[in-house]
Amino acid sequence: MPAPARLSGVLCPVVTPFNEDLAPDPDRLVRQCRWLLSQGVGLAVFGTTGEGNSLSVEEKIGLLDRLADAGIDMSRLMPGTGCCAAGDTVRLTRHAVDLGCAGVLMLPPFYYKAVSDDGLYDSYAGVIERVASDRLRVYLYHIPPVAQVGLSLDLVERLVKRYPETVVGIKDSSGDWGNTHAMLERRWDDFRVFAGSETFLLRTLQQGGAGCISATANINAAAMHRLFTSWQGGQANAGQERLDTLRRVVEGYPMIPALKAVLAAHGNDAAWATVRPPLVALGSEQKRSLLAALEAHGLDMPGLPGRCREPVVQVAPLQEATTK
Repeated sequence: MPAPARLSGVLCPVVTPFNEDLAPDPDRLVRQCRWLLSQGVGLAVFGTTGEGNSLSVEEKIGLLDRLADAGIDMSRLMPGTGCCAAGDTVRLTRHAVDLGCAGVLMLPPFYYKAVSDDGLYDSYAGVIERVASDRLRVYLYHIPPVAQVGLSLDLVERLVKRYPETVVGIKDSSGDWGNTHAMLERRWDDFRVFAGSETFLLRTLQQGGAGCISATANINAAAMHRLFTSWQGGQANAGQERLDTLRRVVEGYPMIPALKAVLAAHGNDAAWATVRPPLVALGSEQKRSLLAALEAHGLDMPGLPGRCREPVVQVAPLQEATTK
């Protein structure tokens, strides 16, 4: 199996569907992933938006196997594998590598706070050495607003220099454009910087970045992919403004329940609204106002499973070549 190409473009942190008993629903996940791929984006399952830290390692492995068995293109898949326990991270990461995933999105161990760069370096290096595969591609996951454990620029540089063919990118979900810009200015060789929100997509591409990995790609994937493919054109600013407008609407609600409520409504499938505790589904008034606001801004989800009136739109696949 050849080593994976480094990814660029828009990736979707896919929301995880659950049954009434709160068990993951692999069939719905497969259908959703097929639809997202048809919209031109890649797949970042088991991230924050996918309630990844509410899933066990066994559940994640089972879902990865189901995606592979269903023929999902694993070269466009970047599962989240970072856990608090190093053994769990190694096991899940090794399984993703064995299945041919494009890479893994790896949180630092996040339970202990105020840890040193040396400790975080040892954690990442330990996983890389234990997985011991030249096909491993690690995309670091920097999300201090949630994890409360961040990745400094010096730590990232140290890892890239030690493992230049393994530590190949980062998702910056700090929400701080200054931090993303500082990463881009470092210009590590062919290192892929992904913004954690489409709000920064155009600026990231203009500064030589790879794209974005954004929660709202679950409902607005085609528009994000369209901006990625046309960011050098005359309509790029207008396209970014449209993305920003829709993002602001969704950010007015709890993000994960909101995205699931939209999928439930637009896909005519109420089961999509189910979240795992401690998350709580949107109330009826919240759903009504959210859906009305999105309709007013022209949200369209062509070909979404459960909809019958539009065919699936085929668009160019996720780019593998550098955007620099």
